[in-house]
Amino acid sequence: MIYLTNLATEMAWPITIILAWIIGELAHRWLKLPHISVYAIVGFALAPSQLGLLPQPSSYSMLILANMALGLILFESGYRINLRWLKTNPWIGVTSITETALTFGAIYFLVREFHVSLALALLLAALAMATSPATILCVINEQRSAGQVTERTLHLSVLNCVLAVFIFKIIVGLMILKTSGNIWHATYTSLTTFFISVLLGAIFGLIVPAFLRIIRSTHRDSTLALALAVIFLVLLTHTLKQSPILASLTFGLVARQRHIVLSSSQRGFGVLGSLLAMILFVFVATTLDWHRVIAGIGLGLAIIMIRYLAKIIGISCFSYVSGITHRQGFLIATAMTPISAFVILVLEQSRYLGINLVEQLAPLAAIALIIEVLGPVLTRLALLWAHEISDKEDL
Repeated sequence: MIYLTNLATEMAWPITIILAWIIGELAHRWLKLPHISVYAIVGFALAPSQLGLLPQPSSYSMLILANMALGLILFESGYRINLRWLKTNPWIGVTSITETALTFGAIYFLVREFHVSLALALLLAALAMATSPATILCVINEQRSAGQVTERTLHLSVLNCVLAVFIFKIIVGLMILKTSGNIWHATYTSLTTFFISVLLGAIFGLIVPAFLRIIRSTHRDSTLALALAVIFLVLLTHTLKQSPILASLTFGLVARQRHIVLSSSQRGFGVLGSLLAMILFVFVATTLDWHRVIAGIGLGLAIIMIRYLAKIIGISCFSYVSGITHRQGFLIATAMTPISAFVILVLEQSRYLGINLVEQLAPLAAIALIIEVLGPVLTRLALLWAHEISDKEDL
């Protein structure tokens, strides 16, 4: 009996991943749901606080696998950022700063009305600024989407991600300073971590392309080498207690500028990327507790609506001057709904660093669950309404 119990525990994650894949394929074929939405539903349903099939998701190994998956996706997100486009059309950067500032202000004042403490209100506002490039890129790759709405959504989501991490680190540093009075510890946890992570990503972005040129790598070899480099970078930054998110984004951004080719046939890093992405979205959902979802549902829904309105207003303000219509601006704001994968892993990484914010931010559980399921659906619909999804996908 003990043997069977141990076997069930050890096989829980493999069984869950297989179930997520099977149900995801069926739901995608019959209901046209994005795979990652279904992965989230399966992960949440089988989580320890729900049906209890899975063990506690806070294990180091699962967190590392999730970070590897996020690292690969964020590398590709950074790789697809066109700095020349941002320089030619600075209104895109202005749009990002405006809509994130509006989101931060609106969410801060909203949660303060719910009598949330100052520190937690600032943290919620900072996390609400973000958009999850991982979710958006998975939908884009799955739907083979291309066009103005697609590219602007991806570019704005990456800019949001960087701004949100920067502000989040500053606020956490201020919290540590207020609690401990240790200026060095507070600074290292905030700004120093930010810049070290970016520096590590930039170093990898210079060294790896140089090595590939020396060995005259083919496109396929380049993709494999880049995947190995991203995984190593994630492990390195995690061990050093830096930010894998910023390091991976920077690596992808610098690698593009060094003219390294990521073959279109290997977008998403092939089968390895697909498997790790599945693990990522299942894992993210397993961290959510049903009780916290219920406890934070009211404020969570309010944050979702205010965040959506702030993004619509912020993006629409600069639609025409940046070269798009108001309708396209609305669709971009809709496509930027996803947030969960980014927020959950930021909080899990903070807990690994000894800063437990998950228990204190109950509304995020409700936000994460709702957007983890609906976010990819809304992104797909926005790209479909923008007529940027290939005809083959719609059949």
